[in-house]
Amino acid sequence: MTSSAFTASTDLRGLSEQEVATRRAAGQGNELPLQTSRTYSNILKDNLLTFINMVLFGISVILILLGRADDVGVIAFVISANAIANIVQEIRAKRKLDALALVNRPKVTVVRDGTEQTVDPNDLVLGDVLVVTPGTQIVVDGTVIGGGEINMDESLLTGESDLIAKHLGDELYSGSFCVSGSAHYQADKVGLDSYANQLTAGAKSFRRVLTPLQQEINLIVRVLLITAIFLWLLAGISMMMGLTPFAQSVENAAVIAGLVPSGLFLMITLAYAMGSLRMADRNALVQQANAVESLSHINMICLDKTGTLTANRIQLLSVLPIGISEAELRSQLGQYAASASFSNATNEAIARACPGEKRPVDQEIPFASAYKWSAQTFKSFSDSGVCVLGAPDILKTVVPLDATIEQAIQDGAAQGLRVLLFAKTHTLISLQTAQVGLPALPSDLRPLGLLFFGDELRPRVHETLSRFREGGIQVKVISGDNPATVAALATQAGLGTDLPSISGPELAEMDEAQFTQAAMESTIFGRITPDQKAQLVKAFQGEGQYVAMMGDGVNDVPSLKQANLGIAMESGSQITRGVADMVLLNDSFEALPDAFLEGQRIRNSIQDVTKISLVRVSAFVILMLTLVMPGLIFPLTIKHNAVLTLLTEGIPTLGVTLWAKPGKESHRGLVRSLATFVLPAMAFLSLFSLLVYIGYTVNQITPLLRLLDGNTPLRNLGQVITQERVIEALFAARSALVAFLVFCGLLLILLLKPPTRFWVGGAPLSGDLRYPFMALAMLIMFGVLLVVPGLRSAFDLTVLQPINYLTLSLLAFVWALLVRMAWRNCWLERFLQMNLSGSPTPPRPFSMRRPN
Repeated sequence: MTSSAFTASTDLRGLSEQEVATRRAAGQGNELPLQTSRTYSNILKDNLLTFINMVLFGISVILILLGRADDVGVIAFVISANAIANIVQEIRAKRKLDALALVNRPKVTVVRDGTEQTVDPNDLVLGDVLVVTPGTQIVVDGTVIGGGEINMDESLLTGESDLIAKHLGDELYSGSFCVSGSAHYQADKVGLDSYANQLTAGAKSFRRVLTPLQQEINLIVRVLLITAIFLWLLAGISMMMGLTPFAQSVENAAVIAGLVPSGLFLMITLAYAMGSLRMADRNALVQQANAVESLSHINMICLDKTGTLTANRIQLLSVLPIGISEAELRSQLGQYAASASFSNATNEAIARACPGEKRPVDQEIPFASAYKWSAQTFKSFSDSGVCVLGAPDILKTVVPLDATIEQAIQDGAAQGLRVLLFAKTHTLISLQTAQVGLPALPSDLRPLGLLFFGDELRPRVHETLSRFREGGIQVKVISGDNPATVAALATQAGLGTDLPSISGPELAEMDEAQFTQAAMESTIFGRITPDQKAQLVKAFQGEGQYVAMMGDGVNDVPSLKQANLGIAMESGSQITRGVADMVLLNDSFEALPDAFLEGQRIRNSIQDVTKISLVRVSAFVILMLTLVMPGLIFPLTIKHNAVLTLLTEGIPTLGVTLWAKPGKESHRGLVRSLATFVLPAMAFLSLFSLLVYIGYTVNQITPLLRLLDGNTPLRNLGQVITQERVIEALFAARSALVAFLVFCGLLLILLLKPPTRFWVGGAPLSGDLRYPFMALAMLIMFGVLLVVPGLRSAFDLTVLQPINYLTLSLLAFVWALLVRMAWRNCWLERFLQMNLSGSPTPPRPFSMRRPN
């Protein structure tokens, strides 16, 4: 697959089969793998060898070494569920993209031994002669040979929507399309040397970008991991000093492993999977599991004009009749378009707007960029003559136009519209001349009307852009077209008037600081090269913007990979779909606002789940430091931790994930939001938990210690104060602590999602009554664990007196009231003398007004 020099010839017989075989054997074939998306091995590697999975795997090894292999099951389930959900989602996306690529994979017509053959692009070799007709996609670079003229659409490569005329000796580039005309071309560059492959070199790899939320959660996990390592070291020191027996140290080490919030990872996976499924119903194919959540962070979106805002079609917006009625003008235009034997975007737009009947055509001149007009000659008894459709600046040399018509042409051009003049003469003349490629223009044409064309916007583009602005998202339009044309289209799409614009050549003259300033101040960017697109995205990111890039062409690939989130159209190029994080099926541009809402839903659910998890884990750390390090027995076992995880984190966070609602992101970010919510709840929970455990331990042990007051014979002490009674007393204290933590965990659900104003303090009013019913269901489930002997024994629980449960529930309610008071009165912010709210004004006491 080299690009060695090959002498172009005008022999249209093409290569022989022997020459084809020889060149393929010499490595001059176009054999490229069909890389539509990621490979299966990359999908497996990227989802299995993650930081989180490595942490969980390391903890599993430690538990196995401690002889707690039975405790590894939960961690193995989390790793498996997380990896399987992501792998299934990404394989599903890969298969969909592969299917799209196979359906859209072009076939080519090649001439060999003087005979035309239809072959797969991989069967081409250097020097092959290929046939180009309207609709043909160029798959290898080459040079036009022989006669013929073609008009090429290179918008997927350059971003410019103007057609490019190609004649003998002109170069054709892979990735472009033929719109009109026919010709032959010879393959000069194949395989990796083709223009499209060179343009995307180094850009084909699928990149994985972490969202801000994922980065903050990874930071939290790293902190918890460091804390766990510190606690493991302290537990080891305690054991070596003889303060803790070996068996108890192993138990403590296993409990410390619960610091890593495995349930959080499971809920994140579930949230991403649900988001992907919901977006699939809205014609959006998610390639990265976090793509939908990433949308919730977007504050700037960059749109390509051609194929993104527009539907790759032009439309006839209006006509201006000259000397005839509009009905008559539209009738003649309809006949003209219906009678054309060639097809191009202009004719199709006229045919859609002005239906007409086909008439026999005596002569026909198809449109070409060289002369910028087309013509048809009709011979009939009632209406003979020549009709011409072309650019006004060309036709006005033979068509008289008054000042009013000239002004209308200028006004249309100023609006970024394409203006054509339709004229007619009843004189029958020959349109052919002796000079090949330059037909004769009739000299006595009479103007019939002006046609105003504009790019056809995608459905609901006004509504979509309006919802972007309402969501506080800046919109930038970046294109290879003329800035004035792009600005006119943006105005037509509803972005506003007098939009600041700048061109690529102007940006090229600027230094880095000037470039960044111009990028931030401008809305419209025209004549932009592919590298400049990526440079613009990088400049936006350097100013703190979280950027989404939408595109459909090969020229958009560098910017898609640079952006925080890349979005491609289904109708776009294969490589563009392959590198994008999300693909809009059926080019459903209107699906994006719904995707933004879904991203907010996912982000909010993950933040809520993180709050629940961190309150439990933080209180766990405080208990560990205050009870285990002095040599006391840690009050919770692995089984107790399982009960708390299931009833206060596992099932409740599942409900939070399923019932999450969209909403704008807090300006203070995840860490500040967590600090203001978690720290007060954790501080009071740790304090109350210590009081409960120590109080119940003392209450259980004191009656035994009273036996040492001298009234009990020494020979009877060993029979009264037994190890079994001491353990029973400790088990009762442990069960009291478990019950208290369950009550607090269920009240925390109501504080996180307040069903009524009474519970509002650290979170806005939810009004969702499903949360109190879920808390009640968890309370009933805890009661079942206590009353069923087998379950009670399995989880090392002890049944207390009813008065004890009433006391514990009252203490939990007092805890909830104190936490609510701390949130409402901003105790943490006032104590730290810091503004953790992220707002420019200092925190104020709680107000009972309904939150916005």
